Amino acid sequence: MITILDGGMSRELMRLNAPFRQPEWSALALYEQPEAVQQVHEDFILNGANIITTNSYALVPFHIGEQRFKTDSRTLADLAGKLARNAVKKANVAGVKIAGSIPPLFGSYRPDLFQATRVNEIALPLIKGLSPYVDIWLCETQSSIIEPQSIKPLLPDNRPLWVSFTLQDDEPSAQPCLRSGETVQQAVEKMIELAVGAILFNCCQPEVIASALQITRQTLIQHNAEHIQIGAYANAFAPQPKNATANDGLDEVRADLDPPAYYQWAKTWQQAGATIIGGCCGIGTEHIRYLSEHLNNH
Repeated sequence: MITILDGGMSRELMRLNAPFRQPEWSALALYEQPEAVQQVHEDFILNGANIITTNSYALVPFHIGEQRFKTDSRTLADLAGKLARNAVKKANVAGVKIAGSIPPLFGSYRPDLFQATRVNEIALPLIKGLSPYVDIWLCETQSSIIEPQSIKPLLPDNRPLWVSFTLQDDEPSAQPCLRSGETVQQAVEKMIELAVGAILFNCCQPEVIASALQITRQTLIQHNAEHIQIGAYANAFAPQPKNATANDGLDEVRADLDPPAYYQWAKTWQQAGATIIGGCCGIGTEHIRYLSEHLNNH
C-alpha cells in the first residue's frame, strides 16, 4: 500500500484567496486568515491524503524576519499544529496522521547559508510549538546532510523522524546529488546512522527523483536497512538554479504536470520502491485525489 501525502500548501491558499505574498509565504495566512490553513488541510484529507503536513515551513527568520521570529515563532508553530489537529478531527477520516514540518532553517535550496551556531535557536521554538500535535517529524526540503543531523538530537521523544532531501535539478547529472553537491548515497548512509523512519525526496522536478530512489533502495539493501521507507513528493516548478532562493518571487507552475501526468511520474517512483508519495509546491488537491484513486489500484 502507498501512503498518500498531501500536496503544497501555498498554492492552495492562493486558490482560496487567502493572504499570500513574499517573503512571508504561507506563514502570512497564520497571521491573517488561519481558518484558510485549516480548510486546506481538510481539503487534502477529503481528497485522499493519509498524512497532512503542518503549515510551519515558513516560520523561520528567512521568511518572517528576525524580530517576528523572536516574538511569534513558537506561538505560530503551536497554531500550525492546532489547525492540523482540528482539520483531522473535522474531516473525520480514520487513520490520518500529522507530520510536523521542520523546514530548512536558513532558506530553501541554500546549503551555503547554514549556521550551526543558530540551529537550536531556530529549531527549538518550532519543535516545542508543534510537539503536542504531531505524529511524525518531517525535516523537509533539506539541501545538505548536516541540517537533519543537527535536528535529530533536539527532538523530544521517539516519534518517527522522516527526512526529505531536495535534489539538484537544473542540469543533467549521472549521479543524483543534493543541492549541496553531496551524493544521494552519502545522504542515505548518514540517515541510516540517524535511524530515520523514512528517506524522501521533495521540492525538485519529478524527472530527477526516480534515480535517487533507486540508489536509496540499493543503499538500504546493502546496509540491511530495508525497514526504512522511501518516498517522493515533487514540485511543479521549472528547474531551480544554484543559489536560487525561495523568496525571489512566485514561480510559474508547469502546464505539463496535470494530475494524470503527475501520476505517471508517481508510478515510476512506486516501481523504484517508494511507499510514500505526495506533492510539493504547485501540486494540489486534484493531484492528490488522482494519486489516491489510482496508485493503490495499480
